[in-house]
Amino acid sequence: MRPEIMKEFERAGELSLLNLAEHKESGGKVAGVYCLFAPTELVRAAGAIPVSLCGKKEAPISAAEKTLPPNLCPLIKSSYGYAVTDTCPFFAASDFILGETTCDGKKKMFELMGRIKPLHLMHLPYDTSRGHALDFWHQEMIRLKDFLEEQTGHAIEVQELKRQIKLQNEVRRLLWRISRYSAAETIPLSGLDMMTVMETKSSCCDLEAYAVLLRQLIEELEALSAAGVSDRREGAPRLLLTGCPAGKGSDKVLQLMEECGGVIVSLENCTGIKGQNLLVEEDAADPLQALASRYLQTPCSCMTPNEERLQLIQTLVEEHRVQGVVDLTWQCCHTYNVESFVIKELVEKRWNLPFLHIETDYSASDTEQLRTRIEAFLELMS
Repeated sequence: MRPEIMKEFERAGELSLLNLAEHKESGGKVAGVYCLFAPTELVRAAGAIPVSLCGKKEAPISAAEKTLPPNLCPLIKSSYGYAVTDTCPFFAASDFILGETTCDGKKKMFELMGRIKPLHLMHLPYDTSRGHALDFWHQEMIRLKDFLEEQTGHAIEVQELKRQIKLQNEVRRLLWRISRYSAAETIPLSGLDMMTVMETKSSCCDLEAYAVLLRQLIEELEALSAAGVSDRREGAPRLLLTGCPAGKGSDKVLQLMEECGGVIVSLENCTGIKGQNLLVEEDAADPLQALASRYLQTPCSCMTPNEERLQLIQTLVEEHRVQGVVDLTWQCCHTYNVESFVIKELVEKRWNLPFLHIETDYSASDTEQLRTRIEAFLELMS
């Protein structure tokens, strides 16, 4: 039995577009964002609405390849393809773009995207263990604040920023709580449904309304758990999906994992639970410093070293009683591809669990090959 409230999450995208249109008609601004490093609290405190623009479908890639090299990550090509074809309604609604230097491919692509719409690029330090990293990232928060105020014509007040921090923290707590239901023997929410819940957050206009939806989902999950209802078939292997972001349109690996008989108990990806356990200090004297401190902890593969990601995976494997790990890498995503070796080493040496690394793109050309590999992987746990 599937939670009834999932219907609301599935149609949230259409509702968001209507709300964005009303917001713009009243003079409000929309910020297109591409990454977890973008502090949405700051965007909302400026009176703008942040929406996720991360490209997750294959359709616009051919248009992007007229400018970008073919041997580039499909996420980057899809993102740029949507921009040059103007076929993404959320990109069309965006008044300006927030980018970040999480990889060389993205930061160079953003140079081209900046020709289409105003674009602010946040420069990341790559070693968070060094003392100057936080100071540098704090300055980037100040620089972003100045950009947002210029674009929106709205001064960011400390009290409003603190209010947005508390609201975003509450959403993070709710999402982390929802993810914990899959740690039980009975699993009332599938991996694909959890992905839908998470994706809704990235495009919602009203964060308070989204929090209401999350609380309603929790009520249903409580009832389903109490009744022993589970999405997990008896004996189905408990799987953790790690690696690159995945979403509607780029979810073939998730679908195959569940179609082949596995159950996804957690999504470590950026489009999953990553970062939802990290809260911003709510009563800090300098909220920009508090934002910088929290966002710098994001366990992205662009960081070196990236011990925080290993710690998150350790928590998810042990608390969700994971029986196998699937690590997804988009082709030409070099940081995640290299880091896959470290994840494999951790999974096999620490827990002696089966590990499967999948490198693929957005096309369906390798679907049956992947199905065969995933079926063989699941047989190791039968």
